[in-house]
Amino acid sequence: MTGEALVTGLAIFLIAEGLLPLVAPRTWREVFARVLQFNDGQVRFFGLVFVALGLLMLWW
Repeated sequence: MTGEALVTGLAIFLIAEGLLPLVAPRTWREVFARVLQFNDGQVRFFGLVFVALGLLMLWW
């Protein structure tokens, strides 16, 4: 992976992460408040799912 590809991927990630707070800040806060109520096992599960999806996308 080149440095340029890494920077591009990071840029796309930041754009995607910033869309919801930009467009709907109240909804973003509500979602964030719900996530804070998850227990550690639930947070780990979501982390595992996101890692698996990312790896699948890279493989594809």
